Amino acid sequence: MAYRRLELTRSPLFVAEGIFAAEIVGECRRRGLLAGAYALRRPRSATFLRRLARDLAEQRKGPRVLMRRGLALLRAEPAVLRRQTRLGAEAARGRDVLRQVAGLLAAGHPPRSG
Repeated sequence: MAYRRLELTRSPLFVAEGIFAAEIVGECRRRGLLAGAYALRRPRSATFLRRLARDLAEQRKGPRVLMRRGLALLRAEPAVLRRQTRLGAEAARGRDVLRQVAGLLAAGHPPRSG
């Protein structure tokens, strides 16, 4: 597996996002760096339509290929969410994540630099 080292010594906070972000939850928790880990739970049909619109606009593949791929991803989405939660992320809706992050920041977590 490929990896890239990030130096965050001067950063009070970092955000990892994307389908592979859950891969680092356990290690971040072990090191005491984890303030929260969330896997977004969205309406699958909305995700399918957004992805299809983006991919059609980029015109990297033909519409039939994009439809087949999009439908396969639509069917796989529940398994992806289950895997992310097994890795330690909490399944949550976007607005709930924003509220939780705002609460962490308001409580001074991560610590504010002086």
